Amino acid sequence: MKGADTANSSDRGRTVTSRALAVLGAFTEGRPELTLAQICRLTGLRHATAHRLVGELTAWGALERLPSGAYVIGLRLWELGTLNPRGLPLRVRAMPIMEDLHAATRQHVQLAVLDGTDALVVERISAAGAVSVVSQVGGRLPLHASAVGQVLLAHAGEELFTDVVRNGLARFTPRTITDPATLRLALAECRRTGVAVVREEMSPDAHSVAAPVTDSKDRVVAALSVVCADARTHLLVPAVVLAGRGISRSLGADAVL
Repeated sequence: MKGADTANSSDRGRTVTSRALAVLGAFTEGRPELTLAQICRLTGLRHATAHRLVGELTAWGALERLPSGAYVIGLRLWELGTLNPRGLPLRVRAMPIMEDLHAATRQHVQLAVLDGTDALVVERISAAGAVSVVSQVGGRLPLHASAVGQVLLAHAGEELFTDVVRNGLARFTPRTITDPATLRLALAECRRTGVAVVREEMSPDAHSVAAPVTDSKDRVVAALSVVCADARTHLLVPAVVLAGRGISRSLGADAVL
C-alpha cells in the first residue's frame, strides 16, 4: 500500500496508520477546521497522500467535509469516545451530582480525567457571569497549575511526576508553581487533606478547589472541581468533597473515602 505514492515523498517510512493519525492530530481546539492544503502543511504529507487519507477518513466518519470545503472531526470519533469508561459512563453518573453542586455554588463545576500528562475535561457546567476560565469540555489543563490536575497528579505514580517536571513547569501567572520541590509539597498536602486548592495559578482571578473521584477499587479515576473568582474558595471544600464522594459511591466506591 505504501508503493509508489511514498517512494519519493518526504513522509517515506511512515506507516499508513501513523499518517492517518497525523491527519487527525492536526485538528486542535485552536484549529477545529482545516483545508486539505492546511492538513498537508501541518502533517508534512504529500497532497496525493493526504487527499487519499482524508477521503477514506471522511467516508468512515472520522472527518466531515463542510460546504466551504474545509474538514472537521466527524461524529464517528465522538461515538467511539463515548465507549471509554472514563467518558460517557462517568459523565452520566456524575452529572446529577454536578448539577446539585452547581445549584449550591452557582459557580463553574467541572470533571476531569488523567490523559497522558494533562487533565482532560470531560464535563463542565458553566455559570453565567462567573469568572472567565480557560477550560472547556474536551479541553486540556496542565497538571501542575490546575486544581483537578493537582488532584490527579497527587494520586498518580512517581513516574508521571517525573514526566511532568522533566521539561520544566510552564508559568501561566505569577502564582503558578514552577519549582518541582514546591509542587511535590503541594501534592503531599493534597493527599493529606483530600483536596487541592489553587489560587490564580492557571489564570488571574480564578480560584479552584478539587477533590478526587474513586472507583470500586479505590483508584482515583477523576477529579471534580469548582472554579470561581472568590479568594475564599476554601469555604467550598466541604461541598466539593461531599460531591466527589457522591460520584465515587455511584461508581461503587466505599461510602467513606
